[in-house]
Amino acid sequence: SSSPRNKFPQKKNMQALPGYATTFKTLKPGQGASVAKGDTVTVHATGIVQQTNAKFWSTKDKGQQPFTYEAGVGKVITGWDQGCLGMQLGEVRELCIPADEGYGQGGFPAWGIPPGGTLVFEIEVLNIQGK
Repeated sequence: SSSPRNKFPQKKNMQALPGYATTFKTLKPGQGASVAKGDTVTVHATGIVQQTNAKFWSTKDKGQQPFTYEAGVGKVITGWDQGCLGMQLGEVRELCIPADEGYGQGGFPAWGIPPGGTLVFEIEVLNIQGK
């Protein structure tokens, strides 16, 4: 239950990410291999600014391709980096990433992310190289 003083009530069924402010929920379970620090991972990703509900990026849009990165080593924003660890092949997870673990107080104006913007990402693990 959220108190009236809580300006940002937690979304239902979101799980805490130990040691981080980012929260997540599994939308579709995966199976088999899971993402570990240092893995090269390919994902589908869609990002939305929570405050405006505006999509700023999706690998599923025309002309876009799945995104590949090295997991857990700081190559992507903190909330994404930590929020994808442990995901299994085929898993779809929603991440709710506060500004401090996203693009910070400056935002990312070129992408329409406002200063202090909270991000919601839907991530699907397509491939974990070598697993």
